[in-house]
Amino acid sequence: MNLFDYGQEQEKEKNAPLAARMRPRTLDEIVGQSHILAPGKLLRRSIEADQLSSIILHGPPGTGKTTLAKVIANTTEAHFDQLNAVTAGVGDIRRLTQEAKERLGMYGRRTLLFIDEIHRFNKSQQDALLPYVEDGTLILIGATTENPSFEVNSALLSRSRIFQLHLLSEADLRKLAHRALTDEERGLGHYRVQVEEEALEHLVRMAGGDARNLLNALELAVTTTPPGEDGIRHLTPEVAEESIQKKQIRYDKGGDNHYDTISAFIKSMRGSDPDAALYYLAKMIHAGEDPRFIARRVFVHAAEDVGMADPRALLIASAAAQAVEHIGLPEAQIPLAEAVIYIATAPKSNAVVRGIHEAMEAVKKESRGEVPAHLRDAHFKGAKGQGRGVGYRYPHHFPKGYVEQQYLPDEHLGKTFYHPTDIGYEKKLKDFIRWMKQTPSD
Repeated sequence: MNLFDYGQEQEKEKNAPLAARMRPRTLDEIVGQSHILAPGKLLRRSIEADQLSSIILHGPPGTGKTTLAKVIANTTEAHFDQLNAVTAGVGDIRRLTQEAKERLGMYGRRTLLFIDEIHRFNKSQQDALLPYVEDGTLILIGATTENPSFEVNSALLSRSRIFQLHLLSEADLRKLAHRALTDEERGLGHYRVQVEEEALEHLVRMAGGDARNLLNALELAVTTTPPGEDGIRHLTPEVAEESIQKKQIRYDKGGDNHYDTISAFIKSMRGSDPDAALYYLAKMIHAGEDPRFIARRVFVHAAEDVGMADPRALLIASAAAQAVEHIGLPEAQIPLAEAVIYIATAPKSNAVVRGIHEAMEAVKKESRGEVPAHLRDAHFKGAKGQGRGVGYRYPHHFPKGYVEQQYLPDEHLGKTFYHPTDIGYEKKLKDFIRWMKQTPSD
C-alpha cells in the first residue's frame, strides 16, 4: 500500500460510524458470546491455533458475526477474502476460488473466505462453492441472520460447524457504551460528555441486544448535543429518546412496573382478552423487556391455563419461542403476538396443573410406591424367574388397543390424578376415558 492509499484508509476509518470504529480487533476485545469465545472453547482454540475449519455464524443483527470474521482476518496467517452475498455473483466465486487454488498449489497458503449474508446466495451460487470447501481449497466463514438449516445448502452445512451468536446482554451493552465514551482514539473520549444513568439505561434497553443500534444512537446523542455553559455535553433521557427514536415509558425492569405488567399480561391471556394481552405484550417489547423472558411466560401459560383444552397452544407457544431465538426482535414480535392471540382466545383448563400437583404430592407422601411386577423391565436373563413382566397384557393385541390392567402401584391403586373438564378438546378426552373404562376390553 502506498502513502496515498494509506492516507485514504486512515481518513476512511476516521469518518466511519462509531460502530465501525469501535469494532474489536482481537478476541479479547469482543464483548459477549462467551459460550463460544471464552478461553478453552473450541472456536477460540481454533482461531488462536490458526486451524479454523469451515464455519457458519448464525445470530441476530448486531451480535458480532462480521466482527468475529474481521478478528479472524487479523489473526490468521491464511489469505483472507470477503464477499457480500447481496452483490456477489457466480463469476466472483469462480475468480476467488481459482485464485485460492493457485495460492494453495504454489505457496501452500490457505484461503479463508468470509461471505456475509450467505443465506442470500441461491442454490447455484452455493453449489459453486461446494467443491472447493469440500477439498479444502477454501475455508468458509458464512454469516447469516436466518436459520442455516433452512437457508444454507445441506451439503455445505454438513462440511461446516454452526456457531450461534446470542443477543448481547444489558451488561454487555453497558460495557460497550463505557468503552466508546472513554476511548479517545476510536471512540467519543475526546468529547466532554456526562451521561445521566436513566439516559444510558434507556439506550441500553432500546438497543434490543444489538451493539450496532446502541453505538449508532450513542454517537448521534453525543455529536448532536451542544456543550453547556460548563463545556460538557449533557445526555438526558430526552436526548436518549430522540437518538434511538423510542420514547421512555414507565417500566422499571427490576421494580413494580415490571411485575405489574407481566402479571396483567398473564391475567389478560388467562381471562381470554386478546386486546389487553397484545397491549401488555407491546408495552414489554417497547420497554426493552428480554423477549426470551416473554416467550417463557407465554410457553408456561399455554400449558398452565390452556392445557389439554387445546394442546395446540403449547405447540404454537413453542414455535414463538423458537422464533425469538432464531430471528430476534423486531421480527419475532409477530409470532409472539400470534401465540398470545391464540392462547388468549383458546378454551381454558388447568386440569393438567391439578393433575401433576396431585401426582407430585402422592409421590412425596408414599411409603413404597413399587412398580407392579408385570410392568417391570424383563429384558435381561433371569427376569422372568423373578416374576418381571409376567402377566403383562399388550394393549395392541386387543380390538380397541386397550386392555384393563393395573398400572399404578398397590399403594395408589384407585387414585385419579387427571380430572378432565368439559371444555374444548379436553371434553373429548373425558368422553374417551369414560368409554374406555366402561367398555369390556376382552
